[in-house]
Amino acid sequence: MKLSPINQRRLRNFRRNRRAVWSLWIFGILFGLSLFAEFIANDKPILVSYRGELRMPVFHFYSEKDFGGDFLTEAGYTDTEVKCLIVTGGMADCFDSPDATIKAADAGTITDPQFQKGWMIWPVIPYSYNTIVDVPGVAPSPPSETNWLGTDDTKRDVAARVIYGFRLSILYALIVTAASSVLGIAAGAVQGYFGGWTDLLFQRFLEILSGVPTLYVIIIIFAIIERGFWVLVGITVIFGWPALTGLVRAEFLRARNFEYVRAARALGVTDRTIMFRHMLPNAMVATVTMLPFLMTGAIGGLATLDYLGYGLPSAAPSLGELTQQAKQNLQAPWLGFTAFFTFAIMLSLLVFIFEGVRDAFDPRKTFS
Repeated sequence: MKLSPINQRRLRNFRRNRRAVWSLWIFGILFGLSLFAEFIANDKPILVSYRGELRMPVFHFYSEKDFGGDFLTEAGYTDTEVKCLIVTGGMADCFDSPDATIKAADAGTITDPQFQKGWMIWPVIPYSYNTIVDVPGVAPSPPSETNWLGTDDTKRDVAARVIYGFRLSILYALIVTAASSVLGIAAGAVQGYFGGWTDLLFQRFLEILSGVPTLYVIIIIFAIIERGFWVLVGITVIFGWPALTGLVRAEFLRARNFEYVRAARALGVTDRTIMFRHMLPNAMVATVTMLPFLMTGAIGGLATLDYLGYGLPSAAPSLGELTQQAKQNLQAPWLGFTAFFTFAIMLSLLVFIFEGVRDAFDPRKTFS
C-alpha cells in the first residue's frame, strides 16, 4: 500500500531520528523474544521424541502414564524416572534403577527389541517463572551458571521471571494505552465538536471521575473480588481514559469553526467524517505527545500495585513484586540491580520511541 505524501514525510522524519530507530529495533527484539518466553524459559521440554512420536509439552498436557508411568498427573520432565521412561521408551525397570537404565541406554547396551531411544530438547533456561529451583543454600541464592540472575526468596529463577514479567508489563501497557486512547479521543472529539450542553455535561462528569483516587479504588475492589489480569485492565481503563480527552477537546474546539469545517458542513459531509477524517489528524501531534506518558504510567501503575501486593495474583510474574523482594532482601543486591535495570531499559526505550513518533507527526520538526 502506497503511503500518502504527508505519511511519507512522517516516516522519513522518524527514520532520521537515529535514537528512536535504534530504540525501536532494540525494543522490538526484546519484546519479540519475550512473546516466545515459553520457548526460552520453561520447566517443560520444547520437543520430546517418545517411541518415534514427537510431542510438544509446551503446548499440550501429557501425564506420566502417557510415557509408560503409573500416574495420571502431569509428567515431571525433570524427574529422573520420567527422563528414564522417555529415553528408554517406557521400560519397566526404570523405577528400579533409573540412573543406571539411562546410562545403559546412552551406552547402547540395551538390546530389548521393543526399545526405541527417545530424547528431549530443553529451553535455554530450564525453569518457568513459577518453578521452584532445587539449589543448595538459603534463598535468595546468588547468580550462578544454572541461575543467571540468581533466585528470589522462594527459590524461583529471577531470569525466567524477568522474561515473563517484561512480556506481561508490555502487553498490559499496550492494552490499557490502546483502550484508553480510543475512549479518550472519541470522548474529546464529541465534546469539542458539538460543544454546548454536550461539552458542559461531559466536563462535569470528567471532573467527578478525575477526583476519584484510582489507586485506593483498585485496592478496595481487589480486597472484595479475586485479582486478575483482565479485571485490572478494565479498572485501569475506566479511570485512565480521560487523560487524552482534554487535549483532543481543545484541538476540536479550536478547529470546529475553521473554514474547511464549515465548508464540509455546507456540502453535507457527515459529522463523523468531519470529526475523524478531517479534524482528528490535526489533533494527532498533541495526542501522540501524551502516549508515552500513558504507556509508562500504565507500567508504573502495575508495578506500584504489585509492589504493594494489590496488583496481579502473587503467582504471576511481576516486576513490581521483584522490586518488593529487593527491598525486603537487602542482602541480595542482585534482585535490586535486576529490577532497576529492567525498568530503566524498558521505560527508556519506550520514551525514545514515542519521542521519535511525536517529532515525526510535528510538521515544524525536521532532521538534518
